[in-house]
Amino acid sequence: MSVLTLTSMLLAIGISSASATNAEDDFFKANQAYRNGDYADAVRLYSKLAGKENASPDILYNLGNTYFRLGDKGGAILNYEKARIFLPRDADLNFNLGYVRDRLQDAVEPPGPPLQSVFFWLDSMSPNELLVLFAAANLLFFAALILRIFIKEEWAFVLLIILLVAWLGAGVSFGVKCYQTAYDDRAVIISKEASVLAGPDTKDTELFRLHAGTVVRTDKRQGGWTLIRLTADKRGWVPDSIIGMIRR
Repeated sequence: MSVLTLTSMLLAIGISSASATNAEDDFFKANQAYRNGDYADAVRLYSKLAGKENASPDILYNLGNTYFRLGDKGGAILNYEKARIFLPRDADLNFNLGYVRDRLQDAVEPPGPPLQSVFFWLDSMSPNELLVLFAAANLLFFAALILRIFIKEEWAFVLLIILLVAWLGAGVSFGVKCYQTAYDDRAVIISKEASVLAGPDTKDTELFRLHAGTVVRTDKRQGGWTLIRLTADKRGWVPDSIIGMIRR
């Protein structure tokens, strides 16, 4: 190994270690600010941590709680929904999300992720859980396949078929969940009130209004505007700045 390569590796390790230390300091300070009731500072620090790649869903959950304390329903819903992708069965998260939803001004059933109506069980499982399930099914299937080579009994064949079905089911579920996560078109209204217009221009006709925390679907973007869809017959344009994408 050359001196240059070794130096580069040590520098990278040092930077990574320093970055981790800074993140821990920010997290500690954010928690302290939250406990002290300094929610504005807590939002600033949690947002900084949430903006990092592979941010913990716990940070998003804390950020959602902080926005709720500030009375910002849009910020609360947005971060709760982001955290829920990776913590789908967390009791506290689901309770808080439901509590805020019940207090929204727009009484609209929030849309689920794409394909949720078909693969309904995926809503209660995280991508990491499905990856582990698929890996386990993969290991068991190939173990049964090797076993079948040496044992020609009927039970070994039945076991192989059962594990094949489980392997395919786990693989398809994991693939669909990855697609849902990567191509989630849901967004949250984060401004207190939003005018939904007939076109991507402030001079266009106002069709209806939405309020903070309402979850919508996004169809396309154009020049700083997004075409959103509340229901099949309620669509319109809003500025990009007043919505937050749930997709991370």
